[in-house]
Amino acid sequence: MQDFARSFYLAGQLLISGDPELGEVVALSLRVTASALAISALIGLPLGALLAVARFPGRTALTVLANALMGLPPVVVGLTVYMLLSNAGPLGVLQLLYTPTAMIIAQSILITPIIIALTRQVIADLNAEYSETFRSLVVPGHTAIIALLWDARFSILTVLLAGFGRAIAEVGAVMIVGGNINHVTRVMTTAIALETSRGELALALALGMVLLLIALSVNGAVSLLKGVDRSTAHA
Repeated sequence: MQDFARSFYLAGQLLISGDPELGEVVALSLRVTASALAISALIGLPLGALLAVARFPGRTALTVLANALMGLPPVVVGLTVYMLLSNAGPLGVLQLLYTPTAMIIAQSILITPIIIALTRQVIADLNAEYSETFRSLVVPGHTAIIALLWDARFSILTVLLAGFGRAIAEVGAVMIVGGNINHVTRVMTTAIALETSRGELALALALGMVLLLIALSVNGAVSLLKGVDRSTAHA
């Protein structure tokens, strides 16, 4: 019990003192996840809205596929990206394996289906209210999509926060493609796994506290945005 208490004490000291190693790991984690989220948003938001509004052959199959890929196993994503980026793979010439870029690619693949599926649901529900108005005013499809995305902005922010929370807590895929290299690709989740296996619980606990704080902040932001969305809807 004394060892555990000391580990918590040292973890608190690391947080209070602003330990450089701790800060480096947290900063890289946030940079990788924010980059992956930006890429996924650029791809997922328009595709999700398109699936909700447009009518074309194969739309149902694509919707089912997006929903199914929400549960994509992270290690499968990591393995796939590893094979693509390895020296023997088709993209090996880019030399991206064991770099933050490889981790961004893996996280983007992991959360893009989530953003597509959730965006499609949000926009489909909203489109059911406005579709008659759009048809009567002969609003072009791309204009309708932009209008719906703007009107659902609070719900869309909730979708993005859900993607962020999923990505920041990921360990399997980033471990495979990043290699958990110190000062290069070591992020919070991989550092926690490594330090725990070494028995160095202080840094692991400090990183766990930061990760928990981020998770609580994301959930709090989601709840706040949902409240703002409901208030706006009834205004």
